[in-house]
Amino acid sequence: MAATPGGSLDTAREVETVERDRDGRWQVDSRSVDEAGGDGGDESEAFDGVVVCNGHFTEPRIAEIPGIDAWPGKQLHSHNYRVPEPFTDQVVLIIGSAASAVDISRDIVRYAKEVHISNRSLPDEPPRKQPGHDNMWLHSMIASTHSDGTVVFQDGSSVQVDVIIHCTGYNYHFPFLKTNGIITVDDNCVGPLYKHVFPPSHAPSLAFIGIPWKVAPFLMFELQSKWVAGVLSRRISLPTKEEMLEDVKAWYSQLESAGWPKRYTHNMSNKQFEYHDWLAKQCELPPVAEWRNLMYEAAGKNRVARPESYRDEWDDDHLISQAEEDFRKFSYHIHL
Repeated sequence: MAATPGGSLDTAREVETVERDRDGRWQVDSRSVDEAGGDGGDESEAFDGVVVCNGHFTEPRIAEIPGIDAWPGKQLHSHNYRVPEPFTDQVVLIIGSAASAVDISRDIVRYAKEVHISNRSLPDEPPRKQPGHDNMWLHSMIASTHSDGTVVFQDGSSVQVDVIIHCTGYNYHFPFLKTNGIITVDDNCVGPLYKHVFPPSHAPSLAFIGIPWKVAPFLMFELQSKWVAGVLSRRISLPTKEEMLEDVKAWYSQLESAGWPKRYTHNMSNKQFEYHDWLAKQCELPPVAEWRNLMYEAAGKNRVARPESYRDEWDDDHLISQAEEDFRKFSYHIHL
């Protein structure tokens, strides 16, 4: 999808190359993907600014496992999971501990012979049977896999496994973007990016929307979009290139001091609320309503406490009431 220089929106094109020319404009090469026809063909257009919004849930991140090349079973990523029936009477190993692992394990356990979940954050201790299930166990990190189908865990236990499902997240992937190595993806860290949006060397003409993860996405990405729009329209000013680079270095240093690996650079989790308010301030908007933050935290706690039913049971009706009150105010202003 691309906005044309004339201001229209073209949703029937696949962007193949984005590269800055000698004049500082962005040359965008694209091709038609409109199955219904149209003029088709390749196009090359020049733009003053490019905003990359291609998401980061399409390029699966696969766990690196010793011996996996000789292991004879089937592997897939959660990206390709659809229904549980194909796993009937099989021994399934799920790698991961976030939302996809929780949901898929509960979906499959009704059909599979056994479900084993490997969580690298767990200490090296014997597997734990999961409450409410006779055929589901939680394990430590995988140590190795073998040609007879065995998977060995770091605690020394082992299981004969038919299928491994990688619930291991995704890689950032920008195959179309050519920056001569100025912007890189290193261990899933896209950088350097000022506030996860602007690369200092190419700001403000290049921006990224939607890089942070483990967040409430729609609210954050809307605020990022408003900030970028304000900067591109020159209503909002950015710091100097040097100041932005110093801010990026400070963020990296903060993560390193906290012991976070590089791949967690864009994991905002409990830092997202402060980030929301910072973005809102840049756009001269009021801070985000507190009930939104509390509802996000309550949903996370509920998922841990009720992995089987967190979508159907909750304890935050008072927050829902606050949200409804806010929405009524918004609706009132719209009608006025």
